[in-house]
Amino acid sequence: MPETSQKKVVKPYGDGGSKKEQVGRMFDNIAPRYDLLNRVLSLGIDQWWRRRAIAQLRERPPQSLLDVATGTADVALEAWRQLQPPRIVGLDIAEKMLDLGRKKIAARGLQKVITLQKGDSENIPFPDNTFEAVSVAFGVRNFEDLERGLREMLRVLKPGGRVVILEFSKPRTTPFRQLYDFYFRNILPLIGRLTSKDPAAYGYLYRSVQAFPDGPAFVEVLRACGFSGARHLPLTLGICSIYVAEKPSQKDADE
Repeated sequence: MPETSQKKVVKPYGDGGSKKEQVGRMFDNIAPRYDLLNRVLSLGIDQWWRRRAIAQLRERPPQSLLDVATGTADVALEAWRQLQPPRIVGLDIAEKMLDLGRKKIAARGLQKVITLQKGDSENIPFPDNTFEAVSVAFGVRNFEDLERGLREMLRVLKPGGRVVILEFSKPRTTPFRQLYDFYFRNILPLIGRLTSKDPAAYGYLYRSVQAFPDGPAFVEVLRACGFSGARHLPLTLGICSIYVAEKPSQKDADE
């Protein structure tokens, strides 16, 4: 049986309060500069990563999509750009991030298509079999209970529906692995301290990536949680990975 939990619960601010509470507070703190820092710290490549992730849904464009940990709605907006489903819902625990996302949506006149609401990714407030697709970008690392969050996404997916997960991973190739590790552990937190009201957030980023079971290990977690056809696609020398899986259809379940 594969190990399906992170070995250690990594929190942004240490031991006071649950990880869920701390993550929500952290993202509210960094919301005003979140998009700018994403572009600067990734040299803009994070936008390409999101495009590649949503492209995994183009084979069977969904009519309804749930974007978990939607943040400022970049993935929800990219899903509209590529797929134009009639219904997109974004879910996040950080209200200030959602406020910024709503402004982006309103600027594009998409309020009737994309709705954002505050909610817990580990207790998704929708009935079983609601959405044809679920996406999440850089969010599963932040789940307090990784398997519970994944099973919730499976629950709200319709049979045969697809989940697409974009998450940081750890490069395996030397010397790039060492360079990446040095940047993530030293340079990125320094930039965060200089530009953000919450310098702890960028130290947490490094620690949470190190604790996350990436690559084949996360594929096994998806399978253990009930997904079928789980696979992963490393991007940019392994800095980040796309994970794709499906909810078994009734036919698959019968077989």
